[in-house]
Amino acid sequence: MSTSPTGTQDPPAATAAPGVLESRLTPGTGRDAFARDFWGREALLTRRAGDFSDLFSAAAVDELLSRRGLRTPFLRVAKNGATLPYASFTSPAGAGATIGDQADDTALWREFADGATLVLQALQRTWAPVGDLTAALAAELGHPVQANAYVTPPQNRGFDAHYDVHDVFVLQIEGAKRWIVHRPVHPDPLRDQPWTGHRGAVTEAAAGEPHLDTVLGPGDVLYLPRGWLHAAEAQGEVAVHLTLGVHTWTRYALAEQLMRAALAELREDPWMRGSLPLGVAGPDEETAPVRERLVAALAGADPAPDFHRARRAQARPAPLGPLAQLAAVNGLGPGTPVRLRGALEARLEGRRLVTRVGRLDFPEADLPALARLLAGEVRTAGDLGLACAGRLLRAGVLVPAAQ
Repeated sequence: MSTSPTGTQDPPAATAAPGVLESRLTPGTGRDAFARDFWGREALLTRRAGDFSDLFSAAAVDELLSRRGLRTPFLRVAKNGATLPYASFTSPAGAGATIGDQADDTALWREFADGATLVLQALQRTWAPVGDLTAALAAELGHPVQANAYVTPPQNRGFDAHYDVHDVFVLQIEGAKRWIVHRPVHPDPLRDQPWTGHRGAVTEAAAGEPHLDTVLGPGDVLYLPRGWLHAAEAQGEVAVHLTLGVHTWTRYALAEQLMRAALAELREDPWMRGSLPLGVAGPDEETAPVRERLVAALAGADPAPDFHRARRAQARPAPLGPLAQLAAVNGLGPGTPVRLRGALEARLEGRRLVTRVGRLDFPEADLPALARLLAGEVRTAGDLGLACAGRLLRAGVLVPAAQ
């Protein structure tokens, strides 16, 4: 398989792809090749990656905007490179509701007809097929994933050239968009380093020769590492694309967690809590011994608790149906089929089960069954024991296998 200078690859007619990455986003590029040659390094354009009509469509856009009571900030509207105020496209919900910021489909239609781009944000929370895809991709990549949809009228551009502080997979759903991509002016930006802090350099770079100038059609996928400049313009018809934003964990984030762990240890050191000498003119005399203690604390710091805590906070667990959950609790028996709720980031820490929905302490006798649950070996409530299964169901950690 050959790769062009722009990273364009055509997938073969058939691929064996067990994961979301290979099966839907980068068919023809194996996981190892993607990790080695493209992840965080280079743009990758995959033509005809697949049919995305099961994920999203123009009809889904209309349903969300006109029938689902969508509220801000799940919706943004952009025109002439700027976002419009929420009040310009929202209105009260009507009789029986006290919600004043729901999408106003008439106002949205008028703005869209006048050239505005509609941005459906955090689509993983409002459209189930997209939510399922992002959850699976996040589990596979080990980094949080969110999704936005961009709906652009013909011959219009929603945003000027800019970069994102997260990696993106662009999935063209309907219509066609011309993408102009330039290499970074600030490689690997952190989350608090947006493109507006390098506005001049971005403008200058965007005026130069692009790294990639291409039109994406339905089924095409473009991967851009964070920091890569891009601008997109719809062609002769309405264009809809999904952007999967991968909020990558960085070594800098790991350093922050190491530092927090070290400082937490130093808080317990009476010498470190002591005051600097009376009349001190500067830190020079105290810097060396403080540095020594800090280095020693860093050497013994364990960032794992902070890392796992941050991972749990970055996403939500899989959906849970309250009525189905109650029915499972009330009808619990040894043969009740159950499974661990998805996307919980569940782990055993000693006798404590830590998850995105809370922490539970268990007696030693339950630990082997919990280990089997985390390993995917539990199929029924009887495999866990009814008391343990009932407790986990009530806590929202276990769900009926049909959910």
